[in-house]
Amino acid sequence: MLKTAFVAARDRQRLGEIASVLIGFGVTKVVERLGLAQVARLAKRRTPQVDIARLSQPQRVRRAIETLGPTFVKLGQILASRPDLLTPEWTEELEKLHSQVSPIPWERIRPQLEEDLGGPASEIFAEFDTTPLAAASIAQVYRARLLTGEEVVVKVLRPGLRKTIEADLRLMGHATRIVVDEWPEFGRYQPQEQMRHLASGLYGELDLINEARNCETIAAIFADREDIVVPKIHWEWTSERVLVQEFVHGIPPNDHARLDAAGYDKVLLAQKGTDAFLQMALIEGVFHADPHPGNMLIMPGNRIGFIDFGIIGRLSQRRRTQLLMLIGAMLKEDSDGLMAVLLDWSGSSNPDLTKLEASSQAFVARHTGASLDFGALLTDFMTMARENDLAMPTDLAILFKGLVTADGVMRQLDPGFDLFSAAGPTVRRKLASQFSIKGLTRKVEAVGAGLFGAASELPTLIHLMLVRLKQGRVTVEIELKGIEKLTRGIERAAARIAVALIVAAFATQLAPRFMDLGTPAFITVGAVVCVIGIGWLVLLGRNK
Repeated sequence: MLKTAFVAARDRQRLGEIASVLIGFGVTKVVERLGLAQVARLAKRRTPQVDIARLSQPQRVRRAIETLGPTFVKLGQILASRPDLLTPEWTEELEKLHSQVSPIPWERIRPQLEEDLGGPASEIFAEFDTTPLAAASIAQVYRARLLTGEEVVVKVLRPGLRKTIEADLRLMGHATRIVVDEWPEFGRYQPQEQMRHLASGLYGELDLINEARNCETIAAIFADREDIVVPKIHWEWTSERVLVQEFVHGIPPNDHARLDAAGYDKVLLAQKGTDAFLQMALIEGVFHADPHPGNMLIMPGNRIGFIDFGIIGRLSQRRRTQLLMLIGAMLKEDSDGLMAVLLDWSGSSNPDLTKLEASSQAFVARHTGASLDFGALLTDFMTMARENDLAMPTDLAILFKGLVTADGVMRQLDPGFDLFSAAGPTVRRKLASQFSIKGLTRKVEAVGAGLFGAASELPTLIHLMLVRLKQGRVTVEIELKGIEKLTRGIERAAARIAVALIVAAFATQLAPRFMDLGTPAFITVGAVVCVIGIGWLVLLGRNK
């Protein structure tokens, strides 16, 4: 198998490395099912630094993923957020994946940085701390000061990373096509959709201009709010491999000692953070997809700063409406509404409706009453989807991951925080807006515009149909069980229609003209033709 992977000779070395690592960590079934055993034998064996015999299968896979690098780490992180696809033992293990790695020495970073800046760093920065603030699998982050005196953060892609990631994505694409073709049972895991999401996210992170644009998109949402801070981008120094942005001073939300010493109102901050996230997701349809404590900062004046916009999520208006209906159903403890939204998301799935109804009722019963753990509720919701063979749409899975992460951060600020209750007012306002007279008027106008467009095309369609009827060019194609019987029926119907058209044409067109001639013989001929035609139609009708 994986024949197409061998077409690209440039990827064979990487393919061998992947197979060797998987075998080294005991993930042999994957290697065998993809036909990579021979490739692995030709590659240099990589021996794990741990005793794999003591590790469970999820632990082995997680260790192998970390060894294989950023592409596989990113895929594992995506799957860790999908309890609708994987069981808890897998998601809990994959959640341990991290992208923190040993930093690359400054001597390797500097040539690429100065190439992208167009000159020595000293000509642009008055100060540049060559010890990175953070080192991840995609990029390293440094602190600096511009010649103008502004404090900035400089994010630099790791050199040579793109080549490896592109090879990984090509090989994963080949493997995905094989999985879809060879093992249809894996269809519910949406392998092709997961690959599209992975490739889109990685290519977005490999272009720091994309991150800068994401940052400005979020900044525009909060342009009229002084309590939400998004860093300014310095475009003159930003490129595909370098991002220069304002340095935001603040305290991480999990640093309780510093927050308490500074006298911040953590309950107020939890509410503000929730409002900001819901404004992004439910109102604007664009949101920070990874709001963990390292990407949020508490600032003087009880302000909140958001940083690191390498990944953002987007929700269409339709999806936002579905999400509102879901949260509304939960708030109202409406199991039927919950089931309706799930079915709307199920796509081509064919769930057991009786089982799904019972699951929805049990879910509502479990989460009725006192203060709710929103993270646990969403995880339980996605587990219910998996148990009913339903998979969440990718965009919603990203949002749910963001909501679970945000809920965890808010609980660190306020242990008694209930994001579900905090979301209630925003959800009700949004629902009221959508179903207000003004909102319904907009929907009616949209529907009316669509109907008007269809109506304006109707005369043309009717004219075209009449022309084709005159030319005998109307064709009907139907593919159904019992097609032969249906075909015979259509043939008889066509014969009856043809005879009826001839009789009608004769009666309505020829007869009046014959009468105008005043020749009784022509009237007699017309009458005979009509009688014969009607008799034929009767016989055809009996011969079914």
